[in-house]
Amino acid sequence: MVTSILITALVVGAVGLIIGFLLVTAGEKFKVQVDEREAAVRAELPGNNCGGCGYPGCDGLAAAIVKGDAPTNACPVGGAVVGAKISAIMGVASEDLGKRVAFVRCSGDCNSAVSDCKYIGIQDCRAAAVVPGKGAKRCINGCRGYGSCITVCKFDAIHVENGVAVVNPLNCVGCGKCVQACPNGLITLIPEHTAYMVACSSQEKGKAVKESCSAGCIGCTLCTKQCEYGAISMNGNVSVIDPDKCQACGKCAEKCPVKVIRKR
Repeated sequence: MVTSILITALVVGAVGLIIGFLLVTAGEKFKVQVDEREAAVRAELPGNNCGGCGYPGCDGLAAAIVKGDAPTNACPVGGAVVGAKISAIMGVASEDLGKRVAFVRCSGDCNSAVSDCKYIGIQDCRAAAVVPGKGAKRCINGCRGYGSCITVCKFDAIHVENGVAVVNPLNCVGCGKCVQACPNGLITLIPEHTAYMVACSSQEKGKAVKESCSAGCIGCTLCTKQCEYGAISMNGNVSVIDPDKCQACGKCAEKCPVKVIRKR
């Protein structure tokens, strides 16, 4: 009886040793070589996993940077500081594009926008976008005010105030998730230093705009004629300011008859 137990134990032990040896051998033969720089880059990323860089989390971005598929300053949360550290790891020159923040190109709050009905449905802009009228507001190009942008923001940087989304630039990290979430494409990322922006995206003509919202761009072009620096142009029926050319003189805002050009 004792002999049988000893023989069984020896056999089990021998089989375990053989399996262990085979596992170690297979592990060495088939192991995937990992670039040490990937771990170093990942250690510098903030770990928010917000997806604002366009990759599935910080691990995905670290791998893309090491492969050369993404720039070293691709992390919107880390900004220039993290970008510089990653550039040093990768042995390339650091490029500081500056912080970008979200801006909602709409002024159609409850005091300005005309409502044609009472919307009863899912309180989400993307859900409202698929129904006739896209919600209560007459202007179908403006902010619906149901907060799709809020649900994707991990930084408490955007809120609906009086029926329109408003960004807090102090909290915004420029991840761009709200840009992707807005079904009307109203949110854009702009340089943090931007002084003035046109808070409207409607492509309707002046008369139609005034019938829908008292704070909409009527396409009068007064701002383009007033700007001495060529910073304002017309995109269809709505004016657009180029932040890189704007000198923050404020003359366009003064001349705007509907006060849709806002100082940030």
